[in-house]
Amino acid sequence: MAGEGFKALSDPTRRRILELLRDHDMTAGELAEHFDISKPSLSHHLATLRSAGLVTDERHGQNIIYSLNTTVMQDLIRWFMGFAAPREDEQ
Repeated sequence: MAGEGFKALSDPTRRRILELLRDHDMTAGELAEHFDISKPSLSHHLATLRSAGLVTDERHGQNIIYSLNTTVMQDLIRWFMGFAAPREDEQ
């Protein structure tokens, strides 16, 4: 799980999408207003973030609303911070 999450975070466009979703949920169209990329490229980035569990999507009529999944983000942070803690053999 951590591998997919970090792979998704490696791209600056995907990190920017997460920053935008941190403020509020958005549709793909609303997200697209912040980028100069094609709609298929944006869809690919959103699919990568969904696959990693970093965003969720929910259909509302004809729109799909994207939301930040903070639970997975917290899991990634906890995993990463495990490297900062001293190992038992180092204490």
